[in-house]
Amino acid sequence: MRNDIKMNKEVRQKVIQVCDDKIAKKGENVGLSFYAFFKNKNDNPKLLMQVATWWIETHQLDHFEKAVKVKQMIIENK
Repeated sequence: MRNDIKMNKEVRQKVIQVCDDKIAKKGENVGLSFYAFFKNKNDNPKLLMQVATWWIETHQLDHFEKAVKVKQMIIENK
């Protein structure tokens, strides 16, 4: 069952920033997981679950996806 989770503005900006940083450092083929948007400690479990649900349930993405793909999905508000 697909759960259509949308990212709030703050999270969308963070995702785009992280993707841009990774692409700038490692090139357009760099991959990332949804954990890339969080610090090493789980200080916001609700937000982590929102992003995980968007990544895993809504879009059925693999553990690692290309940063350019994720960024484009966020820009297109998917």
